[in-house]
Amino acid sequence: MVDFSFPIDGFISILDYLGTIAFAVTGASKAIAHKADIFGIIVLATVVGVGGGVTRDVIFGRFPTAFSDPIYVSITVSVGVVIFFLYTKFKKQMSIWLVFDAVGLGVFSILGASIAYQIVGLEFLPMLFGGMITGIGGGILRDVFVQEIPIVFVKEVYAVASIIGIVVFYGLLSFGIDVQIASVIGIIVGTGIRLLAMKYNWNLPKVQES
Repeated sequence: MVDFSFPIDGFISILDYLGTIAFAVTGASKAIAHKADIFGIIVLATVVGVGGGVTRDVIFGRFPTAFSDPIYVSITVSVGVVIFFLYTKFKKQMSIWLVFDAVGLGVFSILGASIAYQIVGLEFLPMLFGGMITGIGGGILRDVFVQEIPIVFVKEVYAVASIIGIVVFYGLLSFGIDVQIASVIGIIVGTGIRLLAMKYNWNLPKVQES
């Protein structure tokens, strides 16, 4: 019988690369929207692509992977350059960037929760915290850098999508589901909720000023 299992470390690395690409695209496109030059585009792509993961690693007492493995910065720089040259071709299709943001949110949320799971085991709060920091940290840095109120605080269901994806991931692990299967389902749930929130303009309640 052929063993189709994939080492968990390798699986997590793939998630990390996918999330880095997705968020780097949103960082680069945001920089272009704010009239940044190519250096600014690359810087913001890098900050958004690795910012959440660096924050997570520091909090969990790990040396940031983005600093020890040059592939991460290589990815973000490459994405920045590619978006610089191709942005005008996709300018009218802004929904593409929102989809990338949703994918990045879903992937990084589960990635952060997976790393917390590896470090502390099946503990809900560390997994939730690690997942949320990884999932929304880069987006917050992106918006702060361009002097906007972070989208996570003001618009649509964003952090909640991250939380629900992580809760589903945790629940599946609690029932003994394989971590890779649980990860894929958690990513689909988190990303799907974010996409639905954008499509149907779902928002959390706000104070109604008189």
